[in-house]
Amino acid sequence: MQTQDLLAADTGMGAVTLRVADLDRMIAYYRDGVRLALLSQEHGRAVLGRPGPLGTSTSIVILEHTPGLAHASAHEAGLFHTAILFDSRADLAAALYSIATQYPQTFTGSADHLVSNAFYCTDPEGNGVELYWDRDRTEWSWTHGMVDMATIFLDPNDFIRTHLTEDALDSAATRPGRVGHVHLSVGDVGTAKEFYVDTLGFATTAGMGDALFVSAGGYHHHMAMNTWNSRGAGRRQLALGLGLVRIEVPGVDDLGALEARMRDAGVQTVDDGRTVAFEDPWANRIEVTAPGRG
Repeated sequence: MQTQDLLAADTGMGAVTLRVADLDRMIAYYRDGVRLALLSQEHGRAVLGRPGPLGTSTSIVILEHTPGLAHASAHEAGLFHTAILFDSRADLAAALYSIATQYPQTFTGSADHLVSNAFYCTDPEGNGVELYWDRDRTEWSWTHGMVDMATIFLDPNDFIRTHLTEDALDSAATRPGRVGHVHLSVGDVGTAKEFYVDTLGFATTAGMGDALFVSAGGYHHHMAMNTWNSRGAGRRQLALGLGLVRIEVPGVDDLGALEARMRDAGVQTVDDGRTVAFEDPWANRIEVTAPGRG
């Protein structure tokens, strides 16, 4: 792939939108369990994330109340998990402690991935959530352009004992930082690579047969796709769960180059002056935006 066909190195992920049946219950989970702040709520839409000064709040999860929709089958394409990145192990431990004390039944596992420490949950409506902290990039190892990752047991109780501080637990300022990556369930990995790497412009950073990990700028992964539960899945029908994945590129020129690539590949795009939107092969909706657009 030509360098100009790759997403810019400073590309990152934006807020993930979920369609939900019980808005109050889901707000409570992400606010009291994950420790996101409720930034706004109106007209059946709640935005949760990290507050900041002078309008610099970071949206992380957007909940849209859609009670008329049904839950999708576990074997359909869609969201595998939203991965929320924490600035420090103390902040991560505070969220893990909140989950353990208020929503222990939602905890599903943990792992040291060499590049990160990760803890996994399933929210009250079945959406996967990863809470994680990254090791410094200088500690990551790469082999032939692929990042070395593993799945090593990580004791959540020991993590809390070692890293939880009173300041992190008590301070409203210690919030999750942002969406670090988004992991999707797809029908097949080959088609995912054609779309997310060959067309959209991510670079492959790891692959293990049934899963693909991709990123911009040498991050371990901004997105991942697997077929662990969804092999052979076709296009999604409108249902509860994933509503929208957002990608943020650093400049308007980067957004224009991306839209041109998508059009050249025959992908239908919609440009509303602020974002470029399109669907992947499984009807997962993607919106890409840049600062200063619109």
